[in-house]
Amino acid sequence: MALVVICGQPCSGKSKAAISLSEALNNTESKPTVRIINETSFHLNRNQTYAEMTSEKNLRGVLRSEVDRSLSKDNIIIVDSLNSIKGYRYELWCLARAAGIRHCVLFCDVEESQCRNWNQERRENNEPSYDDHIFLDLVRRFERPDRKNRWDSPLFELHPFKNEINKTSPAILDLVDYITKKVDSKTKDVKILQPTIATQSARFSEANSLYEMDKATQEVIGAIVAAQSLAMGAPVVGLAVSPDLPTVNLSRSVGLPELRRLRKTFIKLTGQSSLSGPPPPSDADSAKRMFIDYLNREFGSG
Repeated sequence: MALVVICGQPCSGKSKAAISLSEALNNTESKPTVRIINETSFHLNRNQTYAEMTSEKNLRGVLRSEVDRSLSKDNIIIVDSLNSIKGYRYELWCLARAAGIRHCVLFCDVEESQCRNWNQERRENNEPSYDDHIFLDLVRRFERPDRKNRWDSPLFELHPFKNEINKTSPAILDLVDYITKKVDSKTKDVKILQPTIATQSARFSEANSLYEMDKATQEVIGAIVAAQSLAMGAPVVGLAVSPDLPTVNLSRSVGLPELRRLRKTFIKLTGQSSLSGPPPPSDADSAKRMFIDYLNREFGSG
């Protein structure tokens, strides 16, 4: 249904924002299934986790894998973590796109001095807090989200003070409205990400799946080469490889070396993608259909 990525500097109110968002969603008429994924879910100590780059990288990998397993069109996943690296937010955006669901970012925008004060208060109250040197390092490396980036959009900004994060905060209510409202086919003000060849994983479970993919793409290339020979070098438009498949429409004549290069790239994209997505049927016609769609998009004729 949706993936909500919460980001912000350490001790900026992200966990409270995640809980408030979950409560607000549970108060809607649809009452969707909401799950919060964070470090606490795996009983991790934040100081140990962020003490070195290796453990921090492992944490991001664990969170990303859990998000990948949990995404579906029937639930809402809230990622409550620093999510401070824009490249990592891009990876999460790719997961949402592979799952074909809505995606948004909730940014807890708080001054560094306020975050430092809250961190100190937590320490005095024996609550989970950051060591000073780890806190400063995380603040220094934080990359603010930018709504111009597609992986940071739509961006909802929350400007919390200690007692002002709750389920009725304007940013929380706007986000809930974005997640739960129906898509208007005319205005399209709610964007549902769609899987692409780069984010879709071809899960061919048979042992000879690579052979089948190779054979299917070779047949398409063979048909294109034969059609171009008959057309005496003219562009191939409306080529039907089989009655049940889309037609091949090439805006120009394409040589065999270029077709082979595109075929190699296509197989690499479909076979090596690690992102989970809707599994395509494991038959030759499906492989041909995917390859034809890929070629049509490459040549701008699909």
